[in-house]
Amino acid sequence: MGVMDRTAQLTLLSQDMHLEPDSTREEICRPVVRGKPVDIPISELQMPGGKRLKILKTLLTSACERNCYYCPFRAGRDMRRATFKPEEMASVFMGMYRAKMVEGLFLSSGIAGGGVRTQDRLIDTADILRNKYHFRGYLHLKLMPGVEKDQVARAMELASRLSVNLEAPNAKRLEALAPKKDFTGELVTPLKWAEEIRREKSPHRSWNGRWPSTVTQFVVGAAGETDVELLSTSEQLYDQARLGRVYYSAFSPVLDTPLENLPAENPMRQHRLYQSSFLLRDYGFTLEDLPFTSDGNLPLDRDPKVAWAEEHLAGAPVELNTAGHAELLRVPGIGPRTAERIARSRPQNKLTSLGDLQKLGIRTKPLAPFVLLNGRRPVRQMGLFD
Repeated sequence: MGVMDRTAQLTLLSQDMHLEPDSTREEICRPVVRGKPVDIPISELQMPGGKRLKILKTLLTSACERNCYYCPFRAGRDMRRATFKPEEMASVFMGMYRAKMVEGLFLSSGIAGGGVRTQDRLIDTADILRNKYHFRGYLHLKLMPGVEKDQVARAMELASRLSVNLEAPNAKRLEALAPKKDFTGELVTPLKWAEEIRREKSPHRSWNGRWPSTVTQFVVGAAGETDVELLSTSEQLYDQARLGRVYYSAFSPVLDTPLENLPAENPMRQHRLYQSSFLLRDYGFTLEDLPFTSDGNLPLDRDPKVAWAEEHLAGAPVELNTAGHAELLRVPGIGPRTAERIARSRPQNKLTSLGDLQKLGIRTKPLAPFVLLNGRRPVRQMGLFD
């Protein structure tokens, strides 16, 4: 396989990977190979703390024996396929990494020869990157349906992050998307195994001495699922499997698939699900706190945290000088870092006006209707951070 062939195959393997989670923005990198520009999608990942990484999101093979109804790589779809061997993928990626085109890798695969064999090839690729090329950057590995527990353990030793795409919130909904997948046995169980390994084993054998985070993704709007179903499963996984994040992907139809005539989902639904998911993960909210409508979905025209505050805090505002961390997190406009900033400032000075908050770099417009400052509702003051 020549250099041009590898680049062309990588382009095929990387197309449609925007459907996978783990990035905030897509851009196109146009390397020139033998004088000819080639389109290779490069994603941008925002890390905790705000650092951004350019990552290659690609497949080891786009051949797949599963027939998931929404997937552009499903078995039987008329499309060009491509396959890399583990050594080839590792070599191509390291060439891009050394050329400073990318800083990390998200590696998935179509299922060819069963989930176990496919997982072995993914693990082999990661092993080559870590132990032959001594790559110490970001590496997200997909766990295949049917993966075995010892494979999960080995993947955890090599990866920065692992993911299993649940696609649907329960077995009934999954049947409408991927009828050959076993929701509990193939998809949920590996996430629980990863958490068992984190609890029971030392990470001293891992590539950086830490266990990787785990994430999942749901396809939103293709199986008739409600937001209650999606967020109920998300809440359980945050609690039982300690997922680092749940991703929500608004359904967009793909030509030549069984769901090609289904309408695309409203992106605002995806946005509201993310807001609610973060409330469950980081803000101490429970499913019962969320403002579901009678059809089991979130209102698209209301921020879920603001909706809760309008019902619970408008008549019982939070005193910012004395409130505890959990109470502060219930106020719109106050996240974990802002809550810490408020708490650190209190021993020096009482907060008596919105101007005091603005001096701390805090936006006051979202929180003003729901707080007290030294026993008084704040007088509205327009300022730089409004």
